[in-house]
Amino acid sequence: MSDEIAARLTEMGITLPEAAAPAANYVPYVISGNLLYISGQLPLEGGKIAVAGHLGKTVDVASGQRGAELCAINILAQAKAALGGNLGRIRRVIKLNGFVASAPDFVEQHLVINGASNLIAGVLGEAGKHARAAVGMAALPLNAAVEIDAIMEIAE
Repeated sequence: MSDEIAARLTEMGITLPEAAAPAANYVPYVISGNLLYISGQLPLEGGKIAVAGHLGKTVDVASGQRGAELCAINILAQAKAALGGNLGRIRRVIKLNGFVASAPDFVEQHLVINGASNLIAGVLGEAGKHARAAVGMAALPLNAAVEIDAIMEIAE
């Protein structure tokens, strides 16, 4: 990991966890050429879903943003595992796809996924600025309130 990224993580009070094992029949990441695809990450903390339920029903926007931040931390943990511990190999986060378990009338998915966008940009600086989707869903695995996947350009 680059010293600059490590310093930002420390400054933000973030310790990356061990990358979570897949919960079903898929791999946590795939590297193809200079692209790193990270499978959807849930708001896990201490091995458990930390933010569960539906936005606009049982979860408020601030809690949803915290869930999105946890997803982003888990994305970074997967990237660290994929890149042999060197997050400095990330040249650019190309896109985050954010999925928000939402009540039918909830329309602030974009505000929820800002939790992840702000964290990724804060940790990775210019390389963390990305394109994004924020989509409402009827339900997510394990009753998670948020799930986010990522595509990154990496250095050899």
